[in-house]
Amino acid sequence: MAPDKTPIVAFHRLIPGIPAPERADRSALGGLPTRAFRYCDAVTTAAGFGWHITAPLDLSLMWDGHEVLWTCEELEHEWMPLGLGAVQYPHFRARFDEEVPEDIRGFSPPFLTGLPEPGVVQMWTGLFVRTAPGWSLLSRTPANLPRSPHYEQFEGVVEFDKWFGPLFTNIRLTRTDTPVEINQLRPILQVQPIPQFAYADAVMNAHSVTDAFTQWGDAEWDAYRSSVVTPAMVEEHQPGHYSAEIRRARRGQGCPFAAMAAAREAAPAA
Repeated sequence: MAPDKTPIVAFHRLIPGIPAPERADRSALGGLPTRAFRYCDAVTTAAGFGWHITAPLDLSLMWDGHEVLWTCEELEHEWMPLGLGAVQYPHFRARFDEEVPEDIRGFSPPFLTGLPEPGVVQMWTGLFVRTAPGWSLLSRTPANLPRSPHYEQFEGVVEFDKWFGPLFTNIRLTRTDTPVEINQLRPILQVQPIPQFAYADAVMNAHSVTDAFTQWGDAEWDAYRSSVVTPAMVEEHQPGHYSAEIRRARRGQGCPFAAMAAAREAAPAA
């Protein structure tokens, strides 16, 4: 939470009863190897960064090489063509029109939308999102979970502090005539809060490249000794040295928002 108690990310469920977003799990839902979970802070931090979003219902998609078809239990598993049109979440349009102000009736968000690109469909999660000022949301496939061989998802960064809109994902089916099941047993998305200054041009352009053998000095070689040479010379080398160091440093950190403000001030001006 920010100092003014405004949530960094606020999720709004428009479809009643759908699963709420859940804090991502550092074990990747129990799928990480034991050694990775115990000793690799880089992997567990990535797995636990953000929130998991599940599909609003169990459904299946299929691409026949020409158009995308879909089905679900409400359709009695009959395949229906999507084409370049859009379909509503089952029974949602009527409920939406009953609940919303009169001038908003008839504007319920589509659940699935066929896109012009071959085999690509857009799926709405049933959520709207608002982020705190200066924050965006990175939408991606769940980190460190096995990916389906039958489809890919586009990643995106949305500035929901400026645009109060639906959270969706674009899915590209990669095999024809192969049913692709999307269910609530595993998340369809992992969304991660990103401060907008982190991807500003001033930050993205503030990088350097050096050649170690000709440009490194004592500071770099001393750091190399500390991170590589000294741990390797320990008689009984213990794995997880980096993870232990990072956890100790993390416990000593103060307010993360103060650190972010300092980083913002230190970034070169555009």
